[in-house]
Amino acid sequence: MKIKGARILIETLLKNGVDTIFGYPGGAVLDIYDELYNVKDRIRHILVSHEQHAAHAADGYARSSGKPGICLATSGPGATNLVTGIATAFVDSVPLIAITGNVSKNLLGKDSFQEVDIAGITMPVVKHNWIVDDVNDLAEIVNEAFIVALSGRPGPVLIDIPKDVINGFCEIETKTADCEPSVRHGLNGLRTFGSTRININYNNRSLRLLKRTKRETFNEFDIDNAVKLINESKKPMIFAGGGVIRSCASADVLKLAEALGSPVALSLMGMGAFPSEHPLCTGLIGMHGTAVSRKLIQKCDLLIAIGARFSDRVASNGEKFVKNARILHIDIDPAEINKNVRADVFIIGDLIKVLGCIIKKLPDKINNEWGSEVCFLKAKVSERVIFSGRKAIHPGFIIQETAKALGENTIVVTDVGQHQIWTAQYYPFKIPGKFLSSGGMGTMGYGMGAASGAKIANPDAPVVLFTGDGCFRMNSAEMATMVKYKLPVLIVIFNNRTLGMLRQWQNNMYKSRYSETDLDAYGPDFIKLAAAYDVSGYRVTDEKSFLEVLDSAVKQLALGKPALIEAVIDKDERV
Repeated sequence: MKIKGARILIETLLKNGVDTIFGYPGGAVLDIYDELYNVKDRIRHILVSHEQHAAHAADGYARSSGKPGICLATSGPGATNLVTGIATAFVDSVPLIAITGNVSKNLLGKDSFQEVDIAGITMPVVKHNWIVDDVNDLAEIVNEAFIVALSGRPGPVLIDIPKDVINGFCEIETKTADCEPSVRHGLNGLRTFGSTRININYNNRSLRLLKRTKRETFNEFDIDNAVKLINESKKPMIFAGGGVIRSCASADVLKLAEALGSPVALSLMGMGAFPSEHPLCTGLIGMHGTAVSRKLIQKCDLLIAIGARFSDRVASNGEKFVKNARILHIDIDPAEINKNVRADVFIIGDLIKVLGCIIKKLPDKINNEWGSEVCFLKAKVSERVIFSGRKAIHPGFIIQETAKALGENTIVVTDVGQHQIWTAQYYPFKIPGKFLSSGGMGTMGYGMGAASGAKIANPDAPVVLFTGDGCFRMNSAEMATMVKYKLPVLIVIFNNRTLGMLRQWQNNMYKSRYSETDLDAYGPDFIKLAAAYDVSGYRVTDEKSFLEVLDSAVKQLALGKPALIEAVIDKDERV
């Protein structure tokens, strides 16, 4: 039977387990939307207010569910509006499949209406992209996109489909008497991302691609070198990054840390990879890290970096970073090895497999020279902030009380700025995968879309977004999405009437010359804005009123409605 390209796309997505797409329609993709209309009982389309937030929502969906996020946009500006979200997912290793329409093939390269070379634009920020020039290749390319996005170090991919391919027909064999289409010829299989099993219909080309991505890159010699380094160390320390969460290796890191008696520091993307209340956890490391992490990393003689990439926010000077310690670096991506900091020993591979091999060759318990130093130092240089007695409500109080009210299963989303770091410093993360934030890209405006995607992926889990007044101005229109789809997300705005992180830097490095960072002079009134979207809004200035309002907001969430709390904080409250 002959089948249209748009239907081939939708059927192949269904065979790959897709049940949710985030997008915004446009002329080049109307045929795809027409096919979505036919399968609305099987694929839920979430209409966002802006294509950038379709990408962020797909990102939040992926990070919080383990399944790849899917976003769809039209050609030209629709496609370019996805780019920031794609780049955000790329730096933070999030499996995302972006699908864009384009003008017909005969109009490509002619400055046609809403034509743009989105494949060329996104090339630096995707694992791979495809321009589909033959409808007969469409199903294979979609299958390959899932393999590439999920294999190795996860990341985003893009499929650009010209309009005549979307509208084109190809001959498809049928599987049943009622002519259910079979998407190309292939083998049914399963791919795994985290703990999620994803159905894939493999074809010969896809199988060859899958075999290339499954090659192991470490051997027993590498494991023995790592074990030797660990056995020779007296004060080992673990540095856990986002890769621990991506590979679901938190339990293995916990087992290794307890066997070694090793303190564990976390990158921003690694928050939740190790329980924050564990005696060995020293918290955030780097520019905004804890004093305990900073002191212990200078005392250790071996730093075991697991799924971490030594970004400039952690190691601003690679040559001087932990110069008195040897480094064991474990990562799935060979490009990260010796990129920013040189490793004495490295292992390239899946963290669960590598850590499992290392742990097998270590004794159950290893004596080291840390003794009680970790616990003693944590108590001595405790960074516990006294919240009461201040002129304005402290962000840490808000974050900790919100955590108590919503419970440990809460998914915590942030935008970027001071509130992001306060959240990393004060929120008691116990479970991996519960902290969603733009780490490497630092994308202001990430939060509302990501929070929506997380709530759709996890309807039974509470979702809170901590954001700043500057960030919220960039994405407040997504309140319409939350209301339309009845997404009970708690939005907490830290309103200091300025771009707080930049103001802090201007104070420290620019002699308090606050150039274009103050937001006092113009609105909006966030409570009135929330009301315009039919969202309950509350403004607080002190601890007592916050606790009262938090209770009211939680009741709104129980009714299936989003709620917004604007917390007015001191303009010069610092990270």
